Amino acid sequence: MLVEGVVREVSVPPLAPPVRTGSLGDIPFTNAAEAPHQTVLSRRQPSGAWRDITAAEFATEVRAVAKGLIAHGLEPGDRLAIMARTTYEWTLIDFAAWAAGLVTVPIYPTSSAHQAQWILQDSAARACVVETVDETRLISGVRTHLPALSHLWQFNTGAVAQLIDAGRDLPDEAVDARRAALAPAAVATLIYTSGTTGRPKGCVLTHANFFAEVDNAVELLHPVFRSVSDEPAATLLFLPLSHVFGRMVAVGCLRARVRLGHAPSIQTDEFLADLAGFRPTFLLAIPYVLEKVFNTGRATAEKMGRAASFDRAVRIARAYGEAVEAQEHGTGPGPGVALRAARKLYDPLVYRRIRSALGGKVRYAICGGSPLGRRLAAFYSGAGIEIFEGYGLTETTAAATVTPPLRPRIGTVGWPLPGSAVRIADDGEILLRGGHVFSGYWDAELGAARPATDQDGWLATGDLGALDADGYLAITGRKKEIIVTSGGKNVAPAPLEDRLRSHPLVGQCMVVGENRPYITALITLEPDGLSHWRQMTKKRDTPLTELVRDERLLADIQHAVDDANKLVSRAESIRRFAILPADFSEQTGHLTPSLKLRRALVVRDFAKEIDQLYESQ
Repeated sequence: MLVEGVVREVSVPPLAPPVRTGSLGDIPFTNAAEAPHQTVLSRRQPSGAWRDITAAEFATEVRAVAKGLIAHGLEPGDRLAIMARTTYEWTLIDFAAWAAGLVTVPIYPTSSAHQAQWILQDSAARACVVETVDETRLISGVRTHLPALSHLWQFNTGAVAQLIDAGRDLPDEAVDARRAALAPAAVATLIYTSGTTGRPKGCVLTHANFFAEVDNAVELLHPVFRSVSDEPAATLLFLPLSHVFGRMVAVGCLRARVRLGHAPSIQTDEFLADLAGFRPTFLLAIPYVLEKVFNTGRATAEKMGRAASFDRAVRIARAYGEAVEAQEHGTGPGPGVALRAARKLYDPLVYRRIRSALGGKVRYAICGGSPLGRRLAAFYSGAGIEIFEGYGLTETTAAATVTPPLRPRIGTVGWPLPGSAVRIADDGEILLRGGHVFSGYWDAELGAARPATDQDGWLATGDLGALDADGYLAITGRKKEIIVTSGGKNVAPAPLEDRLRSHPLVGQCMVVGENRPYITALITLEPDGLSHWRQMTKKRDTPLTELVRDERLLADIQHAVDDANKLVSRAESIRRFAILPADFSEQTGHLTPSLKLRRALVVRDFAKEIDQLYESQ
């Protein structure tokens, strides 16, 4: 839809028919009936080896655990909370709960006692499964405030075996009856948005929401989920299953029978070992992971005295990726002979090493959470890893837009998910509509969802964006995060922050300037990048409190700021910055569990540093 020559609305027809019967709890049993011997999961063993699990084996275990949940007196519609890292057991309990007719409620394992209590209390959860004794103690400490909570189980002390044993005498038909009673419109999960202010709200997602999301995504991303080569599709999930993105991936992989593994830790050494052992063909990632792999490769090259060669390889990969993009859109001839030769030269020297760091077989990466940035997306494309960027919310069951295969537009988040629509409101706010849009926010008094869309089904996202002439969406900022300087200039902080965070030395950053004369930034240092910088500058022993005033470090960060400022006008540019001796983190309360800034808390806790940025020089 065009308004005064500007694209204001785009819709894409569905690629998959809507599901009219059944629930997510049927997926393991459908897989077992249609392809009993196909590998659908792999489970990491204590030795580090990966054991394959067939569709039949998974369905058997799901049924056994579901019987245990029923045997413990849990009724259809009861809420079961899961507080654990990304593990096989998380996915097993999720599908077993659905097979038993329950509603699952994720809790981040890093949540405080207060946060966990609120979610359990608001959802009136009757049962909770945790991973370790630490979470057991945390929940036990607030249990007097949770009258509805009847059961508390712990994975690493045998929760799965205990549930299987409890349901051993129940007939299989007990589970079949629960599954048969579920329809797509039934509630599947309550996912509490971490929120940047206030208490988390429970997003009510139905089985139909997940089917609309994953079925259309799988069909759209055919080369990713349904391998077109001899290499079976597989992915290693390291995103939190407490977050909607990770959850959608798990459901989508089981639905498409893609081999799925779980990586509970993203600590560099453990994560790289899991990638090397599992060897995925595609990854679902947030930009931070791809930035870290790139920056680690750059640091390694610098240590070997090959930084200049690495940088040249980066320029070639970016040029190649952009040339391929232009060719696919019919706006260019594609990579020329010289560019192809240069790329071939650097493939064994640089690009293959980058792919090896991701397990060696990765050819696709689906990236969401925040913009990856044009330069990094073009680099990975040129290095042999096709990037699909997406945009979505908990309220949209993850992706609302995604890059279409063979038609990338670097710097955008693609088209609407098939079967959905995107509209840009008069003030630039992104509105979304489709089968993946949630039922509403959980109302504890009603015991049901309170609708959050308008009468025509449009969801106001709070994000700002623009559609180009071909319907690709670009995210420009958050409606509530727009900074208005004392001179009346509106500044979107996201582009500046995203570009700064791509620098190896920058961990987190927050742009500041509300009702101030100019824009400034608070910057924290990335530990691995800082460690490498210390080695290269021979300043290993300088305390961090002194290092943040080091002239060379300040100059290096200034280069990053200057690079970010190229994105904006002079009035929007960062004039001054402060390097903080401590990082923003979830533990300090400055980041949400999904790594979004809690801006009001940062402003409060670093008011002195901010004021100093506006003192006379």
